[in-house]
Amino acid sequence: MLNLRTGKAGEPMQDKKIMNLLISRFGLLVLLLPAISAYADGSNAARNPGVYIQQVDKPVLAVYDKLYKSLEDAHFYVVFEPNIGKNLARFSEKWGDDYNQNKLSEIRSMVFCNGWYANKVSNLDPNMLGFCPLHLTLIEREGKTTVLFNRPGVMAQNSPAEKLLEEIEAEVITAIQQAL
Repeated sequence: MLNLRTGKAGEPMQDKKIMNLLISRFGLLVLLLPAISAYADGSNAARNPGVYIQQVDKPVLAVYDKLYKSLEDAHFYVVFEPNIGKNLARFSEKWGDDYNQNKLSEIRSMVFCNGWYANKVSNLDPNMLGFCPLHLTLIEREGKTTVLFNRPGVMAQNSPAEKLLEEIEAEVITAIQQAL
């Protein structure tokens, strides 16, 4: 068994790398659960104003690169591209009937940031740095892609950074709309 304090077990470096990988995957899953569950529950903008939802009648592979480029053209630079579906698929046997009950064929994410905006947010309200970096999730079912984006302006109500986060939100939504 791995000793987390010393990092020692059969192969210390390998065990540490595995533990770090598992922790980062778990953290990412926790970060994305609100967006994934919004789709699974059949929520829409009227039921969940905190999540921007846009659907297009194309598979993820047909829109992914366009969305990536649209974000970067808007100066939101993609820093991490987790393939959530691929990561979850590794647990399909372990989870059995509980695995992928909504029959999603893709779950991908883009984690992105704009350094200038991050600095402005930190100056106005460091507690809102939980939105730095931002992320969106793309899910596919039956050949249709749904883009999910947690709206920072909704979550920042009464924050000194509220107006700035609403501006950021609007720019990201515009980039999504232009890509799709």
